[in-house]
Amino acid sequence: MVEYSLYDALRAGFGKIVMVVKQEFVDDFQEILLKRALKKADINFVFQELKNLPPGFKLPPHRIKPWGTGHAVLMADGAITAPFAVINADDFYGPDSYRIMVEFLSKKQPEGIEEYCLVDYQLDNTLSESGSVSRGVCKVDDLGFLSDITEHKKIRRHGNQITGEADGIGQVVFTGKEPVSMNLMGFNPSMFGHLQSQFVSFLQANAAKNEAEFYLPFAMNEVIRSGEARVKVLHTKEKWFGVTYREDRETVMNSFKKLVAHGAYPHDLWA
Repeated sequence: MVEYSLYDALRAGFGKIVMVVKQEFVDDFQEILLKRALKKADINFVFQELKNLPPGFKLPPHRIKPWGTGHAVLMADGAITAPFAVINADDFYGPDSYRIMVEFLSKKQPEGIEEYCLVDYQLDNTLSESGSVSRGVCKVDDLGFLSDITEHKKIRRHGNQITGEADGIGQVVFTGKEPVSMNLMGFNPSMFGHLQSQFVSFLQANAAKNEAEFYLPFAMNEVIRSGEARVKVLHTKEKWFGVTYREDRETVMNSFKKLVAHGAYPHDLWA
């Protein structure tokens, strides 16, 4: 899935790849997973380690869980100096999503306010056949800008009905047409400054909570609420798939086989 994501990003117009990994895994990525891709693309690695904290903070003795997706992106500060997109390595977003992302990031920024973006997916295009999923349900204003992302959990299809749960709300019934975030987001390097200050605030409030995570959607909500930036929502009709459950593996493999058979991808990506 990583290779297909890199292939789609490169053919859409992205010129550089920065992969956020644990340092202990970088040799596996270089020698096994991406050995051939490294000869075709400018791929750099940065490391997300628990000890990578702002000055004045020490790693809590019982912390095992990673600090979250916001912290992962923050690790690329210094390695990225141009507009960039963020993806999850275990998600397939589809080629059109990268194309519309490149179009947005290539535009001149408006004066007076930073403008980021998010590619949203239709909820019923993001479900797993193997069990429930969590999704960030987006609220979009009349001008097409994001006003809020609310995390919903235990989303699954029951016959013709889709249900989920949200903290403070309880059970929610969906139409399936709701826009949801799959963490395909676009930023300017200015986002690193927001992440730095927000991560400090997060640690001040949550460092002792071993399960607390600094999520990227939370960081995006914060810049919207503060008025420091606005987020344009870009729509795609692509169908997402990914490995949420062990049982999803066969479905994903069959999906790639169909895409190759229909000519969407070559049999050998890096020939």
